[in-house]
Amino acid sequence: MKSKTNHKIKIAFIFGTRPETIKMYPVINEAKRYPHWIEPFVILTAQHREMLDQMVNLFQIKPDIDLNIMEHGQSLSQINSSTLLKLEEVFKNIQPELVLVQGDTTTTFSGALAAFYQKIKVGHIEAGLRTYKKYYPFPEEINRSLTTILADYHFTPTPLAAKVLLEEGIAGENIFVTGNTVIDTLLLMQEDNFQFADYRINQFAEQKKQILLTTIHRRENWGEPLCRVCQALIEIAEKNKNVVIIFPIHKNPVIRKTVFQFLKEKENIILLEPLDYREMANLMALSTLILTDSGGIQEEAPALGKPVLILRTETERPEVLKIGAAKLVGTDIEAICKEAALLLNNQDYYQKMVLQKSPYGDGLAAERIIKYLLYQYHYLKSLPDEFVPLDAC
Repeated sequence: MKSKTNHKIKIAFIFGTRPETIKMYPVINEAKRYPHWIEPFVILTAQHREMLDQMVNLFQIKPDIDLNIMEHGQSLSQINSSTLLKLEEVFKNIQPELVLVQGDTTTTFSGALAAFYQKIKVGHIEAGLRTYKKYYPFPEEINRSLTTILADYHFTPTPLAAKVLLEEGIAGENIFVTGNTVIDTLLLMQEDNFQFADYRINQFAEQKKQILLTTIHRRENWGEPLCRVCQALIEIAEKNKNVVIIFPIHKNPVIRKTVFQFLKEKENIILLEPLDYREMANLMALSTLILTDSGGIQEEAPALGKPVLILRTETERPEVLKIGAAKLVGTDIEAICKEAALLLNNQDYYQKMVLQKSPYGDGLAAERIIKYLLYQYHYLKSLPDEFVPLDAC
């Protein structure tokens, strides 16, 4: 039987982008429920400054340290090197016992590597996702694979992701299936009769318009692929007059230039600045159909019963394909238009993609992560039955 220790676990939470913030938020909140056992230390890299700040303000997260690394036109090498150098000094000063990183960003990998250099244990939230295609998505596929090698604890969103890690040689006792923390946050953000800041969205809801929500941001879709997606959206808008396409545009200037070039002032297409997560969560719930290359939305949409057309040729979230909640359409104009037309106009086809149960969790992922750590650090004598580690199943 494990015995309690007399000191607090100092856990450093490291994140620097919008999606990391959304998924780390419930874990930080859960850690704060145990002030006598856990000392949370929040570190922002600010890999994406403006979009990060939007989420930090929404969730009222108070960082202990902000590395503020973002520079205009920064390269991946600059992000990595800046994060490594600054975290080295931070870790030497605060001496955490554990570093938690989330997902697959350059911040994720850099945070894990910096911890390894200081011989600090690493917990990887949302572990085990793979396409096994080196450049798809780029650089996320390599970021998460390298983070797996560096991590001590692997928190996977699904049993399939856990199986992937087992097949890669990770010990089962270090793998823990938790669900995805994005579902925790998504459920917290849902509101009945939500009123959007943009009055047009409220009007579309009153008019029972079909809303086609679109997001795109991945590097492999920059340039010609994004041009094709924009052309497909124009065709969908022209052929479906009861459809409104709502497109919150990523802050990246490469993406914005192309989107504005093709879609500015197009009928039935509304271009928006990035929405805060409360607005985005409720807009997803209002939407009829979602077109995206976002990994997070592939997880969120099934929980809301919304079909997804994935603007990629590969996905590291095969569960959503297996249960029929999403389809890979890539950036092919014909494929996008064909599938969108079927979902917008064929109710039987639409219903086949609408799910009642998400494969990505029940909203308790953060609780599982923190209780698992409390068990590992001797504060809990045992885990509830549903929290049994993978190798004991």
